[in-house]
Amino acid sequence: MPDPERPEGPGGYDPVGPRPHEAVSPTGQGGPMDLALEEAESVEGIEKDGPPGGTGPGEKPRSLWSDAWHQLRRNPVFIISSLMILFLVIISIWPQLIASGDPLQCDLSKSQQGSSPGHPFGYDTQGCDVYTRTVYGARASITVGVCATLGAAFLGSLLGGLAGFFGGWGDALLSRVADIFFGIPVVLGGLVFLSVVTSTTVWPVVGFIVLLGWPQIARIGRGSVITAKQNDYVQAARALGAGNGRMMLRHVAPNAIAPVIVVATIALGTYIALEATLSFLGVGLRPPTVSWGIDISNAASQIRNAPHMLLWPAGALSLTVLAFIMLGDAVRDALDPKLR
Repeated sequence: MPDPERPEGPGGYDPVGPRPHEAVSPTGQGGPMDLALEEAESVEGIEKDGPPGGTGPGEKPRSLWSDAWHQLRRNPVFIISSLMILFLVIISIWPQLIASGDPLQCDLSKSQQGSSPGHPFGYDTQGCDVYTRTVYGARASITVGVCATLGAAFLGSLLGGLAGFFGGWGDALLSRVADIFFGIPVVLGGLVFLSVVTSTTVWPVVGFIVLLGWPQIARIGRGSVITAKQNDYVQAARALGAGNGRMMLRHVAPNAIAPVIVVATIALGTYIALEATLSFLGVGLRPPTVSWGIDISNAASQIRNAPHMLLWPAGALSLTVLAFIMLGDAVRDALDPKLR
């Protein structure tokens, strides 16, 4: 029965439309009414389920770090490199899990012998087990790489961040000092600096790498801080009376640290290769420390007679450097929205 308060148009068309309590059903004729109903149902489904990124109206939007983690979990490069690095870290802490021998126990009667049962990598010139030395060599390389990266990242980000935030004569002085360090050849500097050191521990090598590694991270951190402090939220915090310390720690640093993390992750693999290079030249780690660089140096002269002495430590070094570079590339892709 028609409603006297709702007039009908020609052909029974209701210009007002259905009331909230009235159901709307498709006509089945494929006309404009059915198309409108299908579009409304699609829109309603999107509003309920939210977009595929998980940032619907009822969900909290992801931050930079949570969004980066969301991307990393789906990146096969990150997964493979992380598993490789995790394995290297485990065997550097507990090498006896996969190597039961002593890397310093040698038998000259087995000098340069090839693979044998229980000794899959053969023996070196001194009759030491190459497999055991390769496993134990991960400890020195990982220790040098991690400690040097942490030291260079802390010193570089601290000095670069302060220089970029405050500017002035401190910024100019830091830039000139960094230019001086950039002009020092790394290998030549290592030959000069480490040749006068008699310690057989890893710390002189770590100190040298930090000394020459912090300017690169300082320059990256300085530029990142200069960009971050010009954002509107930093200017608003300054206008509200926030002090320099609060702005630096709460607003600038969290938004400027991402490039530093990317550069430090990639540099870690470079530092491991640098330690092996210096040890190969005889000024880095020294016996009785077990190092891939030392083993490669000892095997270089015997590459024709016993190539297995060089193959395994060099392969382990290459895979380690590759794993950290792959990790750095994956982190860079996740933290830089322009690369997605």
